[in-house]
Amino acid sequence: MSAEGSRGAVDVIARGLAVSPALRRGLGGTVVLALLGTGTRVAVPILVQQVIDHGFSQGPAGGEVDFPLVAILCAACALVVGISAWCLRSAIKRLGMRSEEALYGLRVRLFEHIHGLSIAYHNEEKKGALVARVTSDIETLGQFFSWGALAWLLDGTLMFVVAMIMLSYDWLLAIVAFVVAAPLIYGFRRVQVRLVRSYEKAREMNGNYFGEAAEFVNGADVLSAFDQRDTYANRLVETMRARYRAEIRAGILGALLFPVGELFSVLTIVGVSVTAILRGPEAGLSLGAVVGFIFLTYRFLEPIAEFTEIIDNTQGAVAGLSRILEIIETPVGPPEPLAPKPLPRSRLDLDFSRVWFAYQSRAPGETRDDSSDPFVLRDVTVEIPFGQHVAIVGSTGSGKTTFGRLVSRLVDPSTGQVRLGGVSLTDVARDDLRSVLTFVPQEPFLFDGTVLSNLRFVDPNRDEDGCRSIAVNLGLDEWLGSLPRGLWTPVGERGNDLSAGERQLVALLRAAIAEPRILVLDEATSAVDPLIDVRISRAFDALAAGRTTIAIAHRLSTAMRADRILVMEDGMVMEDGSHDELVVLGGRYASLYETWVATTSG
Repeated sequence: MSAEGSRGAVDVIARGLAVSPALRRGLGGTVVLALLGTGTRVAVPILVQQVIDHGFSQGPAGGEVDFPLVAILCAACALVVGISAWCLRSAIKRLGMRSEEALYGLRVRLFEHIHGLSIAYHNEEKKGALVARVTSDIETLGQFFSWGALAWLLDGTLMFVVAMIMLSYDWLLAIVAFVVAAPLIYGFRRVQVRLVRSYEKAREMNGNYFGEAAEFVNGADVLSAFDQRDTYANRLVETMRARYRAEIRAGILGALLFPVGELFSVLTIVGVSVTAILRGPEAGLSLGAVVGFIFLTYRFLEPIAEFTEIIDNTQGAVAGLSRILEIIETPVGPPEPLAPKPLPRSRLDLDFSRVWFAYQSRAPGETRDDSSDPFVLRDVTVEIPFGQHVAIVGSTGSGKTTFGRLVSRLVDPSTGQVRLGGVSLTDVARDDLRSVLTFVPQEPFLFDGTVLSNLRFVDPNRDEDGCRSIAVNLGLDEWLGSLPRGLWTPVGERGNDLSAGERQLVALLRAAIAEPRILVLDEATSAVDPLIDVRISRAFDALAAGRTTIAIAHRLSTAMRADRILVMEDGMVMEDGSHDELVVLGGRYASLYETWVATTSG
């Protein structure tokens, strides 16, 4: 591996240890136990030397065995091996427990961090790729800890301890062994540079595969409706082929390491044996010492055969860890204030003051070589008194949804301020804001379960009767009674067993249980059954009583019932007034209203 590649891998591991306190805890003790355990594994080579040199009588009458001495040596060796087994068991146990604690903590932290990332990040990143981070990438780390990390700990300490003993036996033979084996390290480095890149590419292709596979499965009905299953399937096949090629290349490079390791193992033993023979007895090495040294050399080279798989496993883990850290080190957004300010208990008036917003950060007036304008809101100044019901209308891309996201602080302004009760939202703690404001998105997400479970997750203390009373208050008790099992009706994965309008009704019930003082509703764009549409309108009107409501209206029927209408175009508020005022004004809203009347009456 190149110096740059080595630094890169070491940097990733160091960052991984920094975010995994469970792994760092007790790491020194684990290494000490591993050193003791592997160090005592050299007892057998030392026993062989002692038996040859002292267990057999020397001289003309040789051939006699000192059985008492051999028995004592064997007993001592057995004791040392027993201590070695206990130390190794303790080291393996400690490593296993710490690694599982670390993986658990990493999973929890990763999930929490993903939910803290900005809406802009989630819009740019495929959901399947994020799922791959918390599944396959974490699983790669789990495989490494269950074998690769253990091998590094045991085999690495074994080679270190054996190298020290070899130098104490005979420094010249040790140098010969190290020099002959040195090209093996060079060969590993050259191959590993490519191996690191190959595994990074393989992990990238794996994330792309997860993302496209998730889209293919989740969008099956749309693909079938437009007869595009084959087209998208071919695209998915190309992604799988790219993943296949990346994995094969990494596998081929990994396979090169095994024969190289075997070759240099044999050459090292030959080099040590030839050097010992050429030096002869004059070098001061006894026969037992030479035989023991050869045994030690085998011990030193023994892990090299495994290093091919160890490095293979390690590179995959480092690539996976790098991708996990990429998510964890992505700044959350919007961030929590360092010194949060409480919201007033009195009126919570909403104030937009010269707000500009772009999903790609750019200051007003800044120019670039490209002609694109990233701003979706431009110099918006609006005051909304508490208790007012406001509808926001405009064409697609006019900035309606972004306005709602800024009110809910799902994003922060690029410049300007959004204040609630006179306090800038950037100074309000997230929990404090969520306690007074609820955002109902355009496509409400329902968890696989029942209608009741999707309501109670907002307030686990709310029982069935409490949820039913909320439905009665919103005039939805008749609708609940029409469901096969009422509140216990399964909604299916992502709520797919309910219609789009019914999912919106569940979302309104969920919002009512939260009891917000401010409600932001991004109205569903999909056509709904007329009866469901009436129920949504009545439920929203009942829910709006005594609250500030901001409805991002995609239908003028919603805007007509509001106290005030904001008409947005090109990220700016072009018109502001009630329905009657804007119709009389004869501007953009009046044109939309005339078109809507002509369409509905025809």
